[in-house]
Amino acid sequence: MRRPETAAEENLVAHMTWVQCRLSGGQVEVDDELVVSDSGLACDSFNFVCRARLSNEVGRERIARVVRHFTGVGRPFSWWLGPTDEPEELGAILLDSGFEAAESEVAMAVELSRLGSADLSPHGLRVERATTPAQVRDFARINAANWNPPDKMVLRFYDLATPLLLRPHCPLRLYVGYLGDEAVATAELTVCTGAVGLYNISTLVTSRRKGFGSALTLRPLLDARTEGHHTAVLQASADGQGVYARLGFEETGRYTEYQLPRG
Repeated sequence: MRRPETAAEENLVAHMTWVQCRLSGGQVEVDDELVVSDSGLACDSFNFVCRARLSNEVGRERIARVVRHFTGVGRPFSWWLGPTDEPEELGAILLDSGFEAAESEVAMAVELSRLGSADLSPHGLRVERATTPAQVRDFARINAANWNPPDKMVLRFYDLATPLLLRPHCPLRLYVGYLGDEAVATAELTVCTGAVGLYNISTLVTSRRKGFGSALTLRPLLDARTEGHHTAVLQASADGQGVYARLGFEETGRYTEYQLPRG
């Protein structure tokens, strides 16, 4: 059985590359040293670097090559440093190369056989897996609202990605929570062999603290368990860590996002 840290890393790569490598204008580079995912859009929410296996000898040169690429195309990006990345001092090397630590999240995992319970329909919430373009637009709108004003590039990404996301065998599954006809919350489940991963768990500001986040966390995991998956992973913000802990998730490490200064 894969270690949770390794399974989480594999899942993160799928989450960050599956759509990007199929988008017109997108490009993904995967080799033994690094994963570089460029969506073709000027939005660091969809341009990533992760899964580093760098030696001290080539690390700085490879970092410089990544920076030259994104600088050359004029697109921002985020470097996600996880618990299995190498070398151990990569964070310090990134800082020395001009990056800044933007945010840090706790890596968590749970065996689905030990998954806790929660109300799946608080206040009458209805959770649906997105199977239509309209539902994908609802998902995009809620996630874009995490920025003020809403990030138009988030809307653009999901607009371009809709045909890919609605393919029958797409590993990225989108879920939307509705109160009546109003979409109020989202979750994404990325399905891989080693583990399923949760991303983009988001609730509109006006609908928070009502149990919607727990419902949007639990429903995809119950679907995954029914299909025979055994392990789930995610990265938790400080606000969400308690919700996930109550469902049985335990800490396995930490992810830190690094970015180049803007301007």
